Amino acid sequence: MKKFLFTAAAAALVFAGCSSGSKDSENTFTVGMECDYAPFNWQTTEAGESGVSLGSGAGYCDGYDVVVSKAIADEMGKELVVKKINWDGLQPALESGEIDAIIAGMTANEEREEGIDFTTPYYGSEMAMIVKKGSEAEKFTDIQQFSGWKVIGQKNTNYDDVIDQIQGVNHVTPKAKYPELILAVQAGEADAITAELPVAKGICDANPDLTYITFDEGKGFDVDTTVSIGMKNNSRDSELFKSVQSALDKISEDQRADWMLKAVDRAPTAE
Repeated sequence: MKKFLFTAAAAALVFAGCSSGSKDSENTFTVGMECDYAPFNWQTTEAGESGVSLGSGAGYCDGYDVVVSKAIADEMGKELVVKKINWDGLQPALESGEIDAIIAGMTANEEREEGIDFTTPYYGSEMAMIVKKGSEAEKFTDIQQFSGWKVIGQKNTNYDDVIDQIQGVNHVTPKAKYPELILAVQAGEADAITAELPVAKGICDANPDLTYITFDEGKGFDVDTTVSIGMKNNSRDSELFKSVQSALDKISEDQRADWMLKAVDRAPTAE
């Protein structure tokens, strides 16, 4: 899913967009996510079958991450609370105790693990690129074919960092959110966006002028595309961490795949 450590300066973003109400750690499982990264998570005005209220009239958050979070909360006998937090504010929120966990399509890596304890992965996909329909790039099967092309990724994520694996690439300044990346390609500011396959499928379903491509074996990006649940640093031996991991272990791979397919199907369209 994603992504790199955040700066301390981002702490001010923690409370922006958060749901109201105090957190009772004994009876609730409070999870932070962007609610802006379909099909993993997105904000909506209707609860549907799987949406969770963001409180204070902010609507609901839905998506694969929400379904996984709800299953874990139910297994622990707790009520799920979802807080909408900008990406750069997630780790500070975790450190401060504002949230119990980050379930936001986040990939564990060596740098990030210095400040966060991660569960085993709860989903794994592959890397894709989003391009305009009709573009020459539709036929590309090797990332090196993008040499000289303008490629963009999400700021502070693995998907921005891997762009430099393309020799001679024109690495466009990253943007904070995927809607901004989509507009960049549609406006010609960039030729391609790096994305996880489920995200690419959802974006292209919602934007008929875009399509996605994958790459031949050994010709794609060298990157870990699994995503894991992030919990407070040095909490691996805590009852909460063990309870979350135990609940996650009870979700079968078939169930996870089915949840993702359904999340892609119900993710918001361009309209």
